[in-house]
Amino acid sequence: MSHAASLNGAGRVLGFGPAAQANRRGRAPAGLIGAAAFAAVLVLLPILVTVVQAAGVSAQGAVDLLMRPLVGRLLVNTVGLVVAASATCAVIGTATAWLVERTDVPGRKVWAVLAVAPLAIPPFISSYAWVSLSNGLQDFGGALLVVTCAYYPLVYLPVAAAMRGLDPGLEETARSLGHGAWGCFFRVVAPQLRPALYGGVLLVALDVLIEFGAFALLRFRTFTTELYAQYRTGLDGPESSVLALVLIALCLICVVGELSMRGRARYARVGSGSRRIAAPVSLGWIRQPALLAFVALTTATIGVPLGMIGYWLMQHAQAATSPVAPSWPALFDATLASVGYGLAGAAAALVLAAPVAYLATRYPSRLSIAVERIAYLAQGVPAIVVALAFISLTVQTIRPLYQSAALLVIAYAILFLPFALVGVRSALAQVQLGLEEAGRSLGLGWFGVTVRVLAPMAGPGVGAGAAMVFVFVATELTATLLLAPIGTRTLATEVWANTTSLAFAAAAPFAAMMLAISLLSTWLLAHRFGAAAFPVRV
Repeated sequence: MSHAASLNGAGRVLGFGPAAQANRRGRAPAGLIGAAAFAAVLVLLPILVTVVQAAGVSAQGAVDLLMRPLVGRLLVNTVGLVVAASATCAVIGTATAWLVERTDVPGRKVWAVLAVAPLAIPPFISSYAWVSLSNGLQDFGGALLVVTCAYYPLVYLPVAAAMRGLDPGLEETARSLGHGAWGCFFRVVAPQLRPALYGGVLLVALDVLIEFGAFALLRFRTFTTELYAQYRTGLDGPESSVLALVLIALCLICVVGELSMRGRARYARVGSGSRRIAAPVSLGWIRQPALLAFVALTTATIGVPLGMIGYWLMQHAQAATSPVAPSWPALFDATLASVGYGLAGAAAALVLAAPVAYLATRYPSRLSIAVERIAYLAQGVPAIVVALAFISLTVQTIRPLYQSAALLVIAYAILFLPFALVGVRSALAQVQLGLEEAGRSLGLGWFGVTVRVLAPMAGPGVGAGAAMVFVFVATELTATLLLAPIGTRTLATEVWANTTSLAFAAAAPFAAMMLAISLLSTWLLAHRFGAAAFPVRV
């Protein structure tokens, strides 16, 4: 850090200001462009394979396929659940953010932490808990309950951050003009929250569209579960690719729809002003109902998964009589496999993200923007589409990669590239270009600059991105089920195998271990990397 500080001073002396940096930007090295383009091609590859396979279906055949009653049912289930989940998450997330950030509800700091905690619980673990509690939840209502409990924090986090950044003077001015509390909220606060709210709702919609494990355990049929069923029955082919294209199209519609709703409205203030904390709104008689609502929400999102896992852990007799009874060696092997794939997936995602992030931050151009946007496109490509495309590609063209650990790691890197890219890009953006140039002027090569300049300053952000990818890979189910080498057992696949055979007690140790890894990783992410992991205070 001291070396980086000395380079910072050297940069100021040599005139490495923003204007000078902009004037000296040249053409990006061919190797950097090639590495970034390779990452973009990998993201596009599953989509291109799906399109090529779908092209094997005639126009009339595609129409006949899409006009089947089954497809209509899948469309109604999928779109209906996306709309319902987006609406419920928007309401719950915004209400929770307002109560935590702007009211005098008791225990605000505790509720702020508990409101984020559901993100550490994989949706199919929540589904396992609710299904083992009651089989009556295997319908639309159960699916809506599970995804709402799992994804409402995606709305809460950005909306809470936006509320903290609002100028209290706007509300004070509105009240001085005669607006009450509700009028002030809907006419002044709510419009300022639109970018954060729309962004959160978009994430909810995309996650619901690509979710598989939770819906499969709930026996709720969507496009993802139908694609998996066709693969398992040997019916996956050009017709399945057509259904996959419908799923990709729905994801793109969500992205375009969010951009259209956001529009070109501007929400920034002219001046920075004086940062003040808004005075908490007194809830009055609503305080107790609000407190009870927090308790109910925490019970549904955290209490039920933890409680049901604890309950089934105590059912030793049922676990022992299960056809797939758990054992300590099996638990150890599954844990080792999950951690190993998590580390490998995180490393691979960083390798793909690094050149894209460096190109975007150091050589901004139309090319770098296009490459970066393609990389983020991976967020809207369902894991089952990526897995099925890779299966077809390796069976027909690259057979040595079929059902190999390398192929699974590549799939992880593609699926979670956006999370790694966010961390690496934000970290590199905070390192001045002048520091690197000062290091080179002092005789350091590219490796020395990376180790002695970039690593100390960008390390926390890069580590945060890697930690996020590790959490998602270690708990990933869909791609692991389809692409894992024969005999590979992870914690997620063990939970799946036991739960689908209704062996809830046998699944409990694996679910508990997966939950422990997820919660521990999330805690380390928040406390070890701090602001690099969470740019806004939680």
